[in-house]
Amino acid sequence: MRYRPLGRTGLTVSMLGYGASPLGGVFGRIDERAGIEAVRATLELGVNIIDVSPYYGATTAETVLGRALRGVDRASYVLATKVGRYGEAAFDFSAARTVRSVEESLARLGTDHLDLVQCHDIEFGDLDQIIGETLPALARLREAGKVRFIGVTGYPLAALRRVAAAVPLDTVLSYCRYTLLDRALATAEPEFTARGTAVLNASPLAMGLLSRRGAPDWHPAPPDLRRAATAVADLCARRGVDIARVALGFAAAPTRFATTFVGSADAADMARNVRWALSEPDPDLLDDIEKLLTPVRDLAWPSGRPENTPIGEA
Repeated sequence: MRYRPLGRTGLTVSMLGYGASPLGGVFGRIDERAGIEAVRATLELGVNIIDVSPYYGATTAETVLGRALRGVDRASYVLATKVGRYGEAAFDFSAARTVRSVEESLARLGTDHLDLVQCHDIEFGDLDQIIGETLPALARLREAGKVRFIGVTGYPLAALRRVAAAVPLDTVLSYCRYTLLDRALATAEPEFTARGTAVLNASPLAMGLLSRRGAPDWHPAPPDLRRAATAVADLCARRGVDIARVALGFAAAPTRFATTFVGSADAADMARNVRWALSEPDPDLLDDIEKLLTPVRDLAWPSGRPENTPIGEA
């Protein structure tokens, strides 16, 4: 495993992080014991940062993760969770709910402190409230020793930029924004880094677009992007390579990102993900993929409130 600094926090994290959403059954039913085994096996492989949320599986992911971490040296991993999103359309960024959410997460995760707490999918909230109410509430929890570092997450980079410009943040996390399909997060990274804010990358497979199985029916990607992803998967198959291997190796490579999160509730899958993240994709194959994707590169989809993603600023 390779390690990178988490911005100016003083923490060092693995280049591949464990995204715990599968523990909540987000991608289908899981065997809890298998999920616990996956977490522990992943830690043994050198992964030392874990990202979860009360939203994943309606608190199930946090609950299972808490069981998986029992007996594990608390100093051996960086634990991140979120506040603000609690259901598909259930958002509450009030100070009172933020404090209660942190207390609930501490109990479910079986710990007395959280290394990182992030406002979840901020584009669905009132950014003024997040700046003036949610983040100050987290700052008070940091003063109390329950939270060490504070960040925000979201899909549209415009929303992340606005909040990061208004309030000092330790981290920003975006998903699907640095993949074979979309490199926008790399363009925004220098702005965040200049402020001392670590950049976290998530969903290197673009929520299934970059997989042999393809995107699920609910995926928000426009048809042109779906077709291009399918063409890339077909190209990789003809070369005898799993598109997910290429996509993961590509997304995890830039040292400018502190980590790239990927998750599975299966220990063997996580071992494979670690191998793939540490591998270098074939440059000739990457060149051919680039040619296929040129017409749709950086094509984003709408997410959140329209006022939080001005046209042309996704």
